[in-house]
Amino acid sequence: MRLTTKGRFAVTAMIDIALHGRSGPVTLASISLRQRVSLSYLELLFGKLRRADLVESTRGPGGGYSLSRKAADISVADIVLSIEEHDTDARRRDAGEPGDTGRCQIDDLWATVNLRAVEFLKSISLQSLVDEQKAKGVQAATRHEPRRAAPGAPARKPFIVDAPNSVFALGRRQQGAS
Repeated sequence: MRLTTKGRFAVTAMIDIALHGRSGPVTLASISLRQRVSLSYLELLFGKLRRADLVESTRGPGGGYSLSRKAADISVADIVLSIEEHDTDARRRDAGEPGDTGRCQIDDLWATVNLRAVEFLKSISLQSLVDEQKAKGVQAATRHEPRRAAPGAPARKPFIVDAPNSVFALGRRQQGAS
């Protein structure tokens, strides 16, 4: 098992979905804003999480991602193992070829460390991480519905910006003014 930033971001994003997903699917754009992770990077991670059956996607307006099962039934090891790429050459190297007498005892040590790390991460549920965040005061965002004017209230005019939207438009505007 490799512990990389991919795994860390995946765990963070899963915590975000567990915290904010009670009112419906969570968009990757909202996770990107809250966690300051690029949207394209999240798309890569969520493709793997979806293939591992840890999240479900909902298309269309109001769509996004939600957990495919209860947060208490998802371990950190499930998340990390679904994200980390497993190099077959590395696995063969770790396992050692049959009859390979060059394998040293340090390989056994690292295999044991790896096994303990997986066991430890399996003991931590996503729900326990969510509970820790709530204990620290992190609150779930609520979906804001657009406010509607009270009956009989005057309709508000939309605010229209009359400013150039680029340097080129600004130049064209100033050329027209001269």
